[in-house]
Amino acid sequence: MPSSAAHGTAAAFGWCALPGGAAGMALFLFEEKERVVKIMADTDYYQILGVAKDASDTQIKKAYRKLAMTYHPDHTKGDKQAEDKFKQISEAYAVLSDPEKRRQYDTFGSSGFHQRFSREDIFSGFDFGSIFKEFGLGDNPFFSSGGGRRNFSFGGGGPYGRRGGGAPPKGEDLVYDLPLTLQEMAAGGSRTIVLNRGGSQEKLTVRIPKGLIAGKKLRLAGKGNASPYGGPAGDLYVRASSVADPLFTASGVDVTLEQEILLTEALLGTSIRIPTLSGKSLEMKVPPGTQPRTRLRIPGRGLPQMKGDGRGDLFVVILVRIPGALTEEQTKLIRQLAGTGL
Repeated sequence: MPSSAAHGTAAAFGWCALPGGAAGMALFLFEEKERVVKIMADTDYYQILGVAKDASDTQIKKAYRKLAMTYHPDHTKGDKQAEDKFKQISEAYAVLSDPEKRRQYDTFGSSGFHQRFSREDIFSGFDFGSIFKEFGLGDNPFFSSGGGRRNFSFGGGGPYGRRGGGAPPKGEDLVYDLPLTLQEMAAGGSRTIVLNRGGSQEKLTVRIPKGLIAGKKLRLAGKGNASPYGGPAGDLYVRASSVADPLFTASGVDVTLEQEILLTEALLGTSIRIPTLSGKSLEMKVPPGTQPRTRLRIPGRGLPQMKGDGRGDLFVVILVRIPGALTEEQTKLIRQLAGTGL
């Protein structure tokens, strides 16, 4: 995929003579001698065009046409603010009207997208001349007003018009979902994963730190896809997911299990053995008069924090077993208890 090491740094804008010394013809480049317009990492192209993120191609084009008719330099002679707005909406349209660039933007977000695409990449191969002709606007101010094929120009070379001396783009990052048991999240360890790359398989051993709970990721630098342009390889992100456990459920670093006791134990109180993620059991006191579904807390017996020494808690939900049938003796005793107001 086309990508760039540029981090959203904008070039300077200005007027300059056409290459080859063509007299009387001007080239308006996205460069201005005195000013620099920065592409911020939080640029929202959808917001710039005023469309929803699920907007269709037709809706995006319609929104751009409306804005272009307002801010095109033919209609705003010498208005620098309008000029800047026109550059912003044109950049947004160049990305959102290209299916691949839009997919990358939606996948990696604005910050990740601008780490992969420089401005030269964004406008590479984009024919604004045809767009403006369709809209009934004048010559595209971003292109030469002379003859020949109209191409967006930033100078420099490279497959995407990068200026010479720039770092080659990084390869694509990968995400690998790794299912882990709660016991593995608690104890850590290592796992061997298999990556499929271009029809071949690559095995990697991944060290699992304690506390790698569901949703957290490990970054393996340089283990992503190779760069097609000679740059560094992308990174591999190993994302933990949780395997269902027959006893425990987890919410963050806290762990919950259910424990059943008898009706008499709930009324009179008792002590019960509780399993833990380490495989050892603990004794826990259930106080007299415990209500069904009471949550009892055992501090520090949940999952460990990945950073630091803290741990979550273990919560025990008490279930009270109600007998479905009573013996004759049990029925007699219950009736006696009922007579006491119990």
